[in-house]
Amino acid sequence: MPMSLPVFSSFLPAETRSFCHSASSAPVSIVSANLRVLPSVTVSASSKPVMETKKREPRGIMKPRRVSPEMQAFLGGVPEIPRTQALKEIWAHIKQHNLQDPEDKKVIICDEKLKKIFGGRDRVGFLEIAGLINPHFLK
Repeated sequence: MPMSLPVFSSFLPAETRSFCHSASSAPVSIVSANLRVLPSVTVSASSKPVMETKKREPRGIMKPRRVSPEMQAFLGGVPEIPRTQALKEIWAHIKQHNLQDPEDKKVIICDEKLKKIFGGRDRVGFLEIAGLINPHFLK
């Protein structure tokens, strides 16, 4: 079975390229001089440095903050909560009561509970929610 590799001849090193164009019908094995054998490295469990796993105190939006009385009433009386958790609670309320506009899911139709924390607005875009709850987190 003759072996023809004209497509790959430009990818092979110059030393091996001449073997590919030989006229013999014997199979040609190509060994590149550019290949290197790397020694395998094993890491034992005892050689790993021992790291203490300290739990960091939450920072930024993950840090619990005091909330306004309106937000406390919405959240069920919780005096402190992280912003992320408050957003989860608001979205859970929106989904549970089906308050998204059916024609445009990006718009929230506020019920009486949401109007109290969104400044009395009837409709709110979902990107506005984070800005509207900002005044409810006290410093």
